[in-house]
Amino acid sequence: MKKLNKMIFVSILVSIGLALSVLESAIPLPIAMPGARLGLSNMVVLVTLIVFGFKDGIKVAMLKSTVLMLITGSISSFIYSISGAILSCIMMYLSHRYLSNVFSLIGVSIIGAVFHNFAQVSVACFMMKNLRIYSYLPFLMLMGLFTGYFVGLASIYIVDNLKRNFRAVFERQR
Repeated sequence: MKKLNKMIFVSILVSIGLALSVLESAIPLPIAMPGARLGLSNMVVLVTLIVFGFKDGIKVAMLKSTVLMLITGSISSFIYSISGAILSCIMMYLSHRYLSNVFSLIGVSIIGAVFHNFAQVSVACFMMKNLRIYSYLPFLMLMGLFTGYFVGLASIYIVDNLKRNFRAVFERQR
């Protein structure tokens, strides 16, 4: 894939991730859990990891968090978001690369959700200097199991569709 085409495609993915982040912040969850979100924008990161690889996946994750901070103006949310995005992206990449014979994209997504929550709770513990915040982690991880499942399921369909409809583009990339 030509460098400019790839840059445009990755930019579109960042834009879609950003739009999904804004959209999911407007969707009320039936459970009142601070910090719990649907993780819709993580679909974009997972798809980017699978289709383009780690380097572009981490770029999308970091740019999405950075631009969202510029839009919302919330620096504290940015710290939670960027830490979760980086650890989640690393763990999804490692699990897909080395454990793809064990985990489908659903499993990879659940791993990403769990580590995203772990990073955010760890940052909260560090910022508030209170280890008791880790007691909230099991509830977030339980929520992450459900959201990770649906993000992974949707990602399977998206990746298959992208590969089927843009086969020529992806074959030239390799």
